[in-house]
Amino acid sequence: MIVGTAGHIDHGKTSLVRALTGVDTDRLKEEKARGISIDLGFAYVPTPDGGVLGFVDVPGHERFVHTMVAGASGIDLVLLVVAGDDGVMPQTREHLAIVDLLGIRTGIVALTKSDMVPPERRAEATAEIAAALAGTGLADAPIVPVSSVTGEGIEALRAQLFDAARAFGRREAGDKKFRLAVDRSFTLAGTGTVVTGTVLSGRVTVGDRVTVSPSGLSARVRSIHAQNRPAGEGVAGDRCALNLAGDQISKEAIRRGDMVLDPTLHAPADRIDVTLRLLPGEAKPPTQWMPVRLHHASAEVGARIVLLGDAPPAPGREGRVQLVLETPIAAAAGDRFVLRDVSASRTIGGGRFLDLRGPARKRRTPERVAQLDALALDDPGAALAALLARPPAHVELTGFARDHALADDALARLVETLGIVRIADKDLLIGLAAPTWEALTRDVVARLDAFHADNPDLPGVGLERLRLQIEPRLPAPAFRSVLQGLARAGAAVLDGAWVRRPGHAVRLSEAEELIWQRIAPTLGGAERFKPPRVRDLAGLFAIDEVLVRRVLRLTARTGRVDEVAHDHYFLRGTVAEMVTIARDLADQPSGVFTAAQFRDRLDNGRKVAIQILEFFDRHGVTLRRGDLRRMNKHRLDLFGSLPAGDAQAGEAAGAEPDATAADADQHGRESSPVGRPDFKSGRGREPVSGGFDSHSLPPSIRSAR
Repeated sequence: MIVGTAGHIDHGKTSLVRALTGVDTDRLKEEKARGISIDLGFAYVPTPDGGVLGFVDVPGHERFVHTMVAGASGIDLVLLVVAGDDGVMPQTREHLAIVDLLGIRTGIVALTKSDMVPPERRAEATAEIAAALAGTGLADAPIVPVSSVTGEGIEALRAQLFDAARAFGRREAGDKKFRLAVDRSFTLAGTGTVVTGTVLSGRVTVGDRVTVSPSGLSARVRSIHAQNRPAGEGVAGDRCALNLAGDQISKEAIRRGDMVLDPTLHAPADRIDVTLRLLPGEAKPPTQWMPVRLHHASAEVGARIVLLGDAPPAPGREGRVQLVLETPIAAAAGDRFVLRDVSASRTIGGGRFLDLRGPARKRRTPERVAQLDALALDDPGAALAALLARPPAHVELTGFARDHALADDALARLVETLGIVRIADKDLLIGLAAPTWEALTRDVVARLDAFHADNPDLPGVGLERLRLQIEPRLPAPAFRSVLQGLARAGAAVLDGAWVRRPGHAVRLSEAEELIWQRIAPTLGGAERFKPPRVRDLAGLFAIDEVLVRRVLRLTARTGRVDEVAHDHYFLRGTVAEMVTIARDLADQPSGVFTAAQFRDRLDNGRKVAIQILEFFDRHGVTLRRGDLRRMNKHRLDLFGSLPAGDAQAGEAAGAEPDATAADADQHGRESSPVGRPDFKSGRGREPVSGGFDSHSLPPSIRSAR
């Protein structure tokens, strides 16, 4: 158990700790010279049951309240020290308010200097203390008269501390990942960089890899001292000294306020939604964008208050605000904090972190208020269940576990207990309640059936268009995973850019197929890079131009051809071949090529070559700057297979290959990457369902959210 002192300056905190432990916690030369504590001091005493009681001695001067807050964060029991002659003083009240704001509910009051006051003054001071404690978490704390000079009451106080330690036991470490709030960083000869602090959650063992946050430095734990003893591990509630090794690790690189933590928890926060309780003594409520000093664990940073409610919290009341930080901090949802004014002259209030990823916009919508209501629940399981029942009805489980510092097995238990359906895509893990999942899959199937009924001649609905119609609206990668699951279950088919029901297919009529068989050979062969246009084909075969255009549009939907320019169709295999040619041209040190080089390789006219390149530009295959173009490696597979090297890289990255249309040729990765129902055909002349706008770039489904 960790015991922290609190109280007014010169009330005997350090002397009392020395009487209890035999250790003088004033270690600095200035502290010795001035006779007051300036920085945190630490001492330890063994308990009868073989454990160790750790003491954190804090300064009492009003100038060092920020140091007091750093020491008070993470303690299990507060030892409030009040001198019998002075009684309750200003820093007594401020320290007591800070302890209450930090949620510390276990404490003992030491009435020091009892040998210097008569019995009636003891009684008077005791009454003052009881009045000050009323309404706080320490209202029932015992008051023990002591004297560090005569030894009166020291054994009784020590016995009470040992009893409290036995009753407290140990913090549970299993459900949380490791976090240690750094309060000191120094170098020991022959050892290296050492950091000390209180383990806020989880456990750490020798050899573990850790991250220093918010800086992001990586380190390895070489050795551990827990509760002032060499140890193989440190667990929640221990005072620990960690010997760290790693590139850039030094005492200057790590400072008070940093957090040493499990690498998966490293995600500094700079916009945090919180519950704020204003102290009753405040003259007025906080105002919009009011500057404050935020104290969290051992960190202190500047922040601004953004009001989230219709009215700011009144003095003595609680409300929700957003804290916009000047610099990011490492934190966890549920952590306690304290706010002080920018002049460091008074404590304003404090509370609890709700959401480490507060939004910059739409902070006060009904949906956001409902989410904060859920996040305000103390138990992570209850908070997760409540979030799943509120819009947007899905939770990013990896982020939730990280921000609550949950261990992997703890998250797995929550998922099992709550019956959460998980949707995985690479690093993204989305969770939905089972009823929400069932409604979502039913909705997908129903919308596909309705779309096919209304559009029998279309191969399917665009994936992004379908995603925007379905509630809850999932991130694009997660929605693709849902569709892949439905495809495995036989309820849907992913056909390149389309989603359709099994059994649905666009087919040419017998007459249209005959027309296609006649005109297809003229699109290939030696003249494949400059095929005839629709009007030329109609004249060549004496077929109505409207009918030729319809046949080519239908074959475009099946992935056989692409409309590169208005009424100018190229075989899909030819388009893939032209992508390869452009890639070869760009495969030089400069990585770029010109339209003239491309024209010469195709042995084509400049006008057609430019139209082809503009087609590639629109669909992101090439990236143009002036007269130069380079290839976009992320879009090389849009019209054909990836080169071997890129395909292997995609497999190594765990990429999911897209399904290929049943009637697409061997080069077609998608049945029609540009033929989407939500785009127009040609140059905007007429909207045709299933066509595309030659001046528009289809949105990337990967980047959609």
